[in-house]
Amino acid sequence: MEKTEKNRLAILRILEVSDGPLSSASIAEQLHARGHDMSERTVRFYLLRADREGLTENLGRRGRVITEKGKKELTEGRAYDKVGLIAAKIEEKTYGMKFDLETRTGNVVMNVSLIDLEDLPRAVPLIQRVFSAGYAMGKLMNLYPPGRKFDSLRIPDGSVGIGTVCSVTLNGVLLSCGIPSNSRFGGLLEIRNKRALRFVELIHYEGTTLDPLEIFIKSGMTDYSGATTTGNGLIGAGFRELPAGSRVRVEEIAGELGKIGLGGFMAIGWPGQPLLEIPVSEGRFGAVVIGGLNPVAILEERGIRTQSRALAAFDDFSSLFHYEELDERIRKT
Repeated sequence: MEKTEKNRLAILRILEVSDGPLSSASIAEQLHARGHDMSERTVRFYLLRADREGLTENLGRRGRVITEKGKKELTEGRAYDKVGLIAAKIEEKTYGMKFDLETRTGNVVMNVSLIDLEDLPRAVPLIQRVFSAGYAMGKLMNLYPPGRKFDSLRIPDGSVGIGTVCSVTLNGVLLSCGIPSNSRFGGLLEIRNKRALRFVELIHYEGTTLDPLEIFIKSGMTDYSGATTTGNGLIGAGFRELPAGSRVRVEEIAGELGKIGLGGFMAIGWPGQPLLEIPVSEGRFGAVVIGGLNPVAILEERGIRTQSRALAAFDDFSSLFHYEELDERIRKT
């Protein structure tokens, strides 16, 4: 019974992070890549059962999609089996992203945060303050109107979606340049005199069912107000490990990304040497990247309720705009 439940949840997770319907063959292939030994025939058996239970929907030759009931089943499923889900989503978005740095075309990974329309007048200057202070993942963002859907997230009436570039976008860009990255953890980074000092809290991606920054934000552990006013505070950041031989190229890519509004590297270390007191593996160097949800995290500190979804969806790079245009975009919404 336990094995059956694990297999069912594994299939549902693959469908949840997919951008479209999947065939049983595609699901079996992804299961194998994640260490699940399941034949295509066995996958079809589980899918038929999931169809009967209303957890999946059969779209014919196009394949299956997960239903709202299926998403609820995943949310309420065993927490232990969901450990590592964030790490899996990071890999999924990294490999699924298609962006050409040279031509500045393609898609990037976005976070989406819901904000009530009535809170926007207070929210906008706070969001822009975080961008202006340099604590956001670049300079670009997007605004999503009511009714827009992102996988299991829908922008409800009376709200708007604030789209911020997810730091996993950096993983995707590096991979397209032939550089693999290892996302180790998300944490709270202490800022002192406007400089990154050290991580004070860490949550490893492999050991959590939720995005670390979402946890820190809802727990009231951040201090963006201090970081953006006095230069002393606590902000969200991630830690990556990269191959030692790629350091020069990574610095070049970081510079190129900064020029197009996607600058997200706060610090780049040296091979085999600790970075901000964090040791790195042999043959690798560390990099600290800015948390993608940082611009909306300050809202919770000021009593403005938000509902955020990290790694929410892909969005076309050409649709993004500079954060200083947010007021104008809202007036047009």
